[in-house]
Amino acid sequence: MPSWLGVEARLARLGVRAGDLDESFLRGGGSGGQNVNKVETSVLLVHRPTGIAVRCEEERSQGLNRYLARVRLAEKLEAAARERAARERHEAELERRR
Repeated sequence: MPSWLGVEARLARLGVRAGDLDESFLRGGGSGGQNVNKVETSVLLVHRPTGIAVRCEEERSQGLNRYLARVRLAEKLEAAARERAARERHEAELERRR
């Protein structure tokens, strides 16, 4: 599993600053015993400029859920960037053919 610094570097390459993120902690649900029901281990991470939100509550640890939420946010932002680049290439190709 990559490190916390690796994820932060990945987000920085995508242009995400710490101030762009809203991070909230919620009580999780489901399996995990008393810890999950009493402690706010679930993480909701929102990238304000794009409005992309990620919720992670897979693990019993808040720290691990924070890490996983950042990984998933980076994946979503990379997918959006790839989609945007493909759309721009397609539009440029259509312009070239005219």
